[in-house]
Amino acid sequence: MNSELNEDTGEMNEDDDDDEEEEEPKEKYDVDDDEGFSVLSDLPVEMSERRPTCRRCCRPVKVCLCPYLPALPLDVSTSLYIVQHPAEESRVLRTVPLLAACLAPGKCRVFVGRRFSEDRNPDLAAVCRDSSSLLLYPGAAAESLEDLSFSSATRSVILIDGTWSQAKDMFLRNPLLQLPRQVQLRSASSSQYVIRTQPNNMCVSTLECAAVALAIMENNLSIQEVLLRPLRALCQFQLQHGAQVHHSKEQLLRSGQYNKAMPRNKRKIRRMQKLISNQNI
Repeated sequence: MNSELNEDTGEMNEDDDDDEEEEEPKEKYDVDDDEGFSVLSDLPVEMSERRPTCRRCCRPVKVCLCPYLPALPLDVSTSLYIVQHPAEESRVLRTVPLLAACLAPGKCRVFVGRRFSEDRNPDLAAVCRDSSSLLLYPGAAAESLEDLSFSSATRSVILIDGTWSQAKDMFLRNPLLQLPRQVQLRSASSSQYVIRTQPNNMCVSTLECAAVALAIMENNLSIQEVLLRPLRALCQFQLQHGAQVHHSKEQLLRSGQYNKAMPRNKRKIRRMQKLISNQNI
């Protein structure tokens, strides 16, 4: 019964007396609660310390991969420009820092973002507009890098770093990336980056792409081996500490070991059917 009804009848509801009596321990509880918080606020706060990171390989010092890097950075004539999706920055097991650590300063530049323009990225725009620049990205219009001839002149190669869906989105939504001559690799073997799942057996990591491309363009197959050495060491260390070998989605589908729910989207279903039938996607 509410207070308006009490005023009309001139009577005091007994429940109101109970409410007043219950308010006293509530005030006491509030005081005790405040005291509890004041005690907690006086406790020292332990700040979590970030693990020391190696400046060269960008790995934690305890798992530094510098012993697997070349004693002297490779001074190649080709310059690499990595267009990197922002999500890659937060990944622990990245390959681009290892790639940059293997090459001489200035030979591997990284541009982070989803969208790029001449106003915000004049350096990248200049590279894209250079007629000698190449974009290493597969597609129907891409030429095989192995079929091209290269002189001693300095060249620039642009690579997109991200998942395959992220790379596709960045390529289609950035007109700058469609300006350079588009090339793809024909001779790349199965990925050695076995701690990360690839869409199919032909997909490789950014470091592996760069390693094969530089070996071709510099006409020096030893470059590929030098660049892949820290990647193998990274994978080996992770496998020794509980990581599992990741087979490509194509291999899992064809062997009947793909244990995730099949997509409902028709386009994705067709894509997975192509993976099973080993068609180009």
